[in-house]
Amino acid sequence: MGVVTVKPGQLAIAASDFDARPMSYVDGTERLGYEPDVARLLCTHLGLEPVWSNLPMADFYPSLQTGTYDVVWFNQAITEERKAWVDFTRPYGLFDEAVLVKADRSIRSSADLAGLKVGGLADSTNLALAATFAEVETVPYPGSDRVLPEMLEALRKGEIDALIDDELVLIVAAEDDPGLKVAFTVPTQVPFGIGVQKGQPELWQAIDSTLEAMSADGTLADLWAKWIPWKPFPF
Repeated sequence: MGVVTVKPGQLAIAASDFDARPMSYVDGTERLGYEPDVARLLCTHLGLEPVWSNLPMADFYPSLQTGTYDVVWFNQAITEERKAWVDFTRPYGLFDEAVLVKADRSIRSSADLAGLKVGGLADSTNLALAATFAEVETVPYPGSDRVLPEMLEALRKGEIDALIDDELVLIVAAEDDPGLKVAFTVPTQVPFGIGVQKGQPELWQAIDSTLEAMSADGTLADLWAKWIPWKPFPF
């Protein structure tokens, strides 16, 4: 007998469609990236079909409480605040944070941001980190399903002086736009996990133990090398 999910035979995943390469992105009708590849193989082990829904990031955790979704799985740092909403699995990666600026700015450290506006996702670990930088004005952006493009556009227009986010996402943004550059990286090694709806211990156990097995047999390392070859697998 398989694990119990919202819809039998499926894992209903609360996620977003915006381009967060190499972690997750949508190409036509196909979802690609490190997270979707892990999700597909994990679901194969569990006899489930992964089904993603596109939600504003701000709606992830409230939506999970409605019973519509089984998990939140989209670039989610494991935090004490989020643990009040979900039961997190073991991490499937550890990730650093970075600051993106216009290519002509001479910003190389947090000290260079004094007196400047730094944008980031509202209520995120990224913006909380920016708040620790001396004399920085943080500018929160609500978690819409287009929040990253919105923040990048604000940076290009000069509405903010810098953007703080996960390093991997900002590296790709800088590669796509020569007018932008990663100013510096903060080696925070933030753990990302899968947020499972509370009250579903069997589902949590099934997902967590499958992740453990995928890490032990090298599957996670192989997928990491496929999508994030410039960073060593952290486990």
